Amino acid sequence: MSTVLFSKEDGVAFITLNRPDKYNSINREMALALQDSLESCAKDDEVRCVYISGSGKGFCAGQDLAEASDPADIDFEKFVKEHYNPIILGIRNMDKPVIAAVNGVAAGAGANIALACDIVLSAESASFIQAFSKIGLIPDSSGTFFLPRLVGMQRAAALMMTADKVSAAEAVNMGMIYKCFADDVFESESKKMAQYLAQMPTKGLGLTKRLLNQSFSNDLAQQLQMEMEMQVQAGNSYDFKEGVQAFLEKRKPVFKGK
Repeated sequence: MSTVLFSKEDGVAFITLNRPDKYNSINREMALALQDSLESCAKDDEVRCVYISGSGKGFCAGQDLAEASDPADIDFEKFVKEHYNPIILGIRNMDKPVIAAVNGVAAGAGANIALACDIVLSAESASFIQAFSKIGLIPDSSGTFFLPRLVGMQRAAALMMTADKVSAAEAVNMGMIYKCFADDVFESESKKMAQYLAQMPTKGLGLTKRLLNQSFSNDLAQQLQMEMEMQVQAGNSYDFKEGVQAFLEKRKPVFKGK
């Protein structure tokens, strides 16, 4: 059975972590398969939005500790360098929106993979846990980068040091995630968001994502310069011309992501 399921429909690529009996905890096979799926999405012009979720009751419980059962034999550098860092970079470097549809518990690296996505949607019963401190590790998978930017340094430090469980409603309230939905409508509502984004001007969304990535390191003058350069690219796109024409003709635009 494949550890990652992949399908496409109407411009949306659906990536499903598929080790439900292990709450989709990540082993090497899954990590490499997820990297392959993200790379495929980045290269495929038909894919205009990526939707990542988990099978069964969990989103992702982080590292499969059975694969790291002997502390004396764990190669942490290999795990982080070959498994997790390429996943995060694959999400952030993709010029397309990536949705994390958190259907259940997201713990450790699983939580941080979700938070690295552009938009995080969650079922009400889901939860987020920075579980690393429980076993003496530090938050990886970009957790120390994104979480303080989302919720502030003080709260990020507390969540990482205590490993407190955060409910979906709490995560929305503190700005960690975008929205949560009742469990019975979560799948339909989260997929509706993906379908909506897949019909938007993908090139403009990709340029917006580049700007957001750079805003963490640019000063104001550099960001303004980059906004100007990106706006020129967006203004030369097919979708800009279509958007203006549709506005003038009082009709719904039909964007092509170009």
